[in-house]
Amino acid sequence: MTGYNSRHGMVKVPPYQLYMAFADMRNFLQYLPEDKRQGVQADYDTISASVQNFDIGVKVFERVPYSRISVVDNGAPFAFKVDLHFDPCSNDPNATDFHIAVEADLNFMMKMMLGSKIQSGLDKIVQSFEDLSNGRMPEGVDPSQFPGSDFFTKR
Repeated sequence: MTGYNSRHGMVKVPPYQLYMAFADMRNFLQYLPEDKRQGVQADYDTISASVQNFDIGVKVFERVPYSRISVVDNGAPFAFKVDLHFDPCSNDPNATDFHIAVEADLNFMMKMMLGSKIQSGLDKIVQSFEDLSNGRMPEGVDPSQFPGSDFFTKR
């Protein structure tokens, strides 16, 4: 297994609030553009999709309330595990030290092709949540995808 760790980011919402956004896989559907929802199925524990004839899915492996959510592959062509960490910030009780750890069973060729993309993708996800919590729309994100979303303004 090859490991990747995102940078740590301070998201300005309490850990329990950020954790709850990830705890139910159905929550992810609301952030997909309407034209991308076809073929995506989700329930509380799983989400799966078919993208360009490539089936992939994840299922929740473990939930540690308000601290960590672990998901594993569920119908993917290679094994992987993703840990989402929601740690309290020592200097701000209303902020979360958010980071992501991934372990993937990639062959040499996949490591060479995907390794840097996985790392930069993880860092971009963390940066996006930091930006949203600071009232900024992440770079490259269409604000119309989030109509009426006030997740980061509820405190």
